[in-house]
Amino acid sequence: MTIQQLKYMIAVAEKGSITEAAKFLFIAQPSLSDAVRQVEKETGATIFTRCRAGVALTKEGMKFLGYVRQVVQQMELLETKYINNEPPKQRFCISTQHYTFTTNAFVELIQKFGQERFEFILNETQTHQIIEDVHNRFSDIGILYMSQENKSVLTKLLEEYDLHFFELLCASSHVFLSKDHPLAAIRL
Repeated sequence: MTIQQLKYMIAVAEKGSITEAAKFLFIAQPSLSDAVRQVEKETGATIFTRCRAGVALTKEGMKFLGYVRQVVQQMELLETKYINNEPPKQRFCISTQHYTFTTNAFVELIQKFGQERFEFILNETQTHQIIEDVHNRFSDIGILYMSQENKSVLTKLLEEYDLHFFELLCASSHVFLSKDHPLAAIRL
């Protein structure tokens, strides 16, 4: 398999559709479909499931794509340093649920370290995808909300994926309502 084929696999996974990925890559859809089939044949793994709505990564496909991203990233670092004669950028990705404190901390991180040395990615998604992203090495860090209600489920998932949880902070739940909302008059 070639680096170009690996880049194609990333585009298909990100777009969720071979047709959309082909448009994005400016190649013919049959050529992209053929490249995906060749990689699946060469690896002996079904990487994508196909349906009318597009494609989705299989469990094996998620693992495969984690390695693919690492290989492509390393190739891009080599090209940047030795072909383009630029200092290479290290990719740093965080997967998180949508939290204001995470976004604010991410902006501070970029301001502190700049984008000269790092390519920063903030991926806002759902809990299970955060765990998958870290497990499959798509993300370097995953930020989750753990409560008494979800602790046993999350702990079991983290153990299953051989991941570790470190508490960053304790936060109270907040609800924001319009002052005219009927529940706004209730004080707890």
